[in-house]
Formats: sequence, C-alpha cells, structure tokens
Amino acid sequence: MRSRRLDYSESTRSALVESAVELFTKRGYAGTSLDEIAKRARVTKGALYHHFSGKQALFEAAFDTVESQVFDRLEKIMHGPESPWERALAGLRGFLQSCLDPAYQRIAIHEAPVVMGWERWREAEERCSFGLVRTGIQSLIEVGEVDDVPVDVTARLLFGALSSAAIEIASSPEPKRVSAQVEEVLVRLLVGFRRVPPAEHGKAS
Repeated sequence: MRSRRLDYSESTRSALVESAVELFTKRGYAGTSLDEIAKRARVTKGALYHHFSGKQALFEAAFDTVESQVFDRLEKIMHGPESPWERALAGLRGFLQSCLDPAYQRIAIHEAPVVMGWERWREAEERCSFGLVRTGIQSLIEVGEVDDVPVDVTARLLFGALSSAAIEIASSPEPKRVSAQVEEVLVRLLVGFRRVPPAEHGKAS
C-alpha cells in the first residue's frame, strides 16, 4: 500500500509544477521567482528545494508537463479508429491547436530554447514528437496512401516544418490566422505525397 508520506510528497511536487506552469506562462522565466511559485503552491521554500534543485530544474519539470500534455493528446489521435490519412490530418490539426495554447507557446516555444539551451530543447522536442511524426508517415506508406518515400528523411523534414510552424504561430500577433494559413500549406504538402487512386487518374486524363 502507498504511504501517506509518499502521497503527500507527490501532491506537493504536482502543486509546485502546476504553480510553475501558470506563473511561467504569465510572467516568463525571468519574471518568476521561486518564492512566488512556492507561495502559490502553498508550500514552504524548503519543500520546494526538497523536490527541485533550483529554478531551472522546476522550469524543466514545467516544460515536461506541457510537452507531455501535447504528446498525450496527439498520441491518442494517432492511435484512433480513423484511417491513417484521417489520423494524419487530425494529428496535424491537433498540433496546430496546441500551438495556440498560451502555456505551450510561452514555455515550450519561447522560453525553453533560452532556459534549457537550444540543443537540449531540440532533443526534448524530438523525443516527444518526432516518433509520432515518423509513425504517422510509416502508417501512410504501409496502407498505400503515400509513395514509398524514405521514412526518416521525410519525417525529419516534416518535423522541421512543424517546429517552424509552431514558432511562426507563437510569435504572431494573430496566431489563429497564421495557424489557419499553416494548416492550409501543410495539408497541401501532405496531399502532394498522396497517391492518386487509378480511378482519379482516369478522371484527370
């Protein structure tokens, strides 16, 4: 059986991470203090240091939380009952929708490359999302929806396009408008990879 002490410890850590996500989203890394995070979580600063070595460690936990929420949402879409093509389009739209979330914008896109360093941030992003992109492309190839393109290269290029799209959306004063434009362009790119059924070839001629 789980001990009360373990339950309390986990709830304290969760409260601190939740507090950090909210404050980092509102004020950014530089504008948020550990005292404020501990106060909002209703714990002592000593309890904070019991779980985290400092502000950066707490930021990375907040980053992991935000990334995990996006990953879980996309993973559910990519393993849904729809066809691989429908899942690919739904996954694209799900990602673009996540890019409109203030916490994802501020923590994962704007702050993380600076706080964590570009290379470490890139590795974390790839660890979270690249596998889903690769799996989606592999599924489309296996069912004959797209031509037998090199999976890793295609996934890498598409992942790069999605990363650039996230930055464009998060940096725009009109993120919804840019998101819609990005969706239109990326869907056209995906359609360009799609095999045209023989019946449609006949119609085209």
